[in-house]
Amino acid sequence: MADIVLNVEVRERAGTGGARETRNAGLVPGVLYGGSKAPVSIAVKSGEFRKALTTGKLLGHLVTLKYGDEVQPVIAKDVQFHPVTDAPVHFDLYRVDEHQLIRINVPVHFRNHEASPGLKRGGTLNVNLHELELMAPADSIPEELVIDLTGMEIGDSVRAADLALPKGVELTAHHRDATVASVATSSAMTSEEAAAEEVEGEAVES
Repeated sequence: MADIVLNVEVRERAGTGGARETRNAGLVPGVLYGGSKAPVSIAVKSGEFRKALTTGKLLGHLVTLKYGDEVQPVIAKDVQFHPVTDAPVHFDLYRVDEHQLIRINVPVHFRNHEASPGLKRGGTLNVNLHELELMAPADSIPEELVIDLTGMEIGDSVRAADLALPKGVELTAHHRDATVASVATSSAMTSEEAAAEEVEGEAVES
């Protein structure tokens, strides 16, 4: 089972009014769906839910749902936040088997910017995709995909298909041929090159 355990209550009232009552009672409302069973309106204590969020291992990961003595693996598919307070106001959980293949988006992060000759010369990192869509076993979903920028020159790019993925994890067709990021000439470099060319031109004329 997963590291995070969410102790849930079943909500008797669904809809906007029921969700408001739940939040007023110090709980975060949510819905459990998926599989062959009907959706169930649930809720988790606000403090417990916030604690799970701060681990960074809630959204998009396998977690354990506990209701009384019953436990089951679920994936936290979506969390909605208040636009002003940024407090969680609703969440969706999806029923899964621990080894079931899940289609899910995983964030892309970059490291070793200082080891990229192109970036050191003033180039810019253009990120086309901040996350990639994967098919992964529910109990083996990677937390992130890390791209090493070491040695990248201006004009170099990283394709999704070139990334090393964990065993059993694959890119979906949607992103298989996509370019994730590239190192390009920055506007400042372009301006400097144009100025240099202008100076050279003036020198030739004189």
